[in-house]
Amino acid sequence: MMRISQLTERSGVPATTLRFYESAGLLPADRSPAGYRLYGEDAVQRLAFIAAAKHLGLPLGEIGELLRVWESGACREVKADLRPRIAARIADAENRAVELSAFTAVLHGALEHLDVLPERDHRCDAQCSLLSPGRTTSGARPPSSGGLGAGAERWRTQAVACSLGESVPERAGQWRRLLSGARREEIEDGVRLLLPSERTSEIAALAATEQQCCPFFDFRLHLDGPVLGLEVRAPAEGAGMLAELFTTVP
Repeated sequence: MMRISQLTERSGVPATTLRFYESAGLLPADRSPAGYRLYGEDAVQRLAFIAAAKHLGLPLGEIGELLRVWESGACREVKADLRPRIAARIADAENRAVELSAFTAVLHGALEHLDVLPERDHRCDAQCSLLSPGRTTSGARPPSSGGLGAGAERWRTQAVACSLGESVPERAGQWRRLLSGARREEIEDGVRLLLPSERTSEIAALAATEQQCCPFFDFRLHLDGPVLGLEVRAPAEGAGMLAELFTTVP
């Protein structure tokens, strides 16, 4: 049996991630009489399986379903379960590629249109037609934020590493100040925090700064009248840092 530090050394998976996997039902652990987590040799293989499934873009819920099949030990059953999941992601990726290709054509058309417009010294008006190609060319629209577009899910593949170093406590204090009194809701891969909309500009600025040093965080802001909804997501390996930074205080 291995302690959590030994499993981290064997697998290369941080202890915070191992604890998160346990809470998500992906990595069971026994307990020693003193309460320490204990793992068997199969935990290393289980973590390798989880990493492979994540590389295919499978969410944790589906990985949990696959693990239950994997535990039966029948490779053919794992293959049968995995095949339609991969096929679905291929179809999704192809649909995104089509939409992105159409939107890229719109952008090229808009750029070409700008090149032929005459230079004018006075303010733009309806005769400038600066944006008309973007509204009419092929009817394409920008890829949506719900997973469509080349960069929409970039955070999922970023290395979970932060360049802040010793400044992490200071950054955590900045987030605690801005998130004071927020209502917290758990969402897939992260949290949603509901705040007064007056804090929007400060939160947006800090989120932009955060991504410069921790690009594995995904930030989404939604204004609904007096309420600001801030959603923060991170890969499973970054769950510990997400929990550390994006806590709420009364």
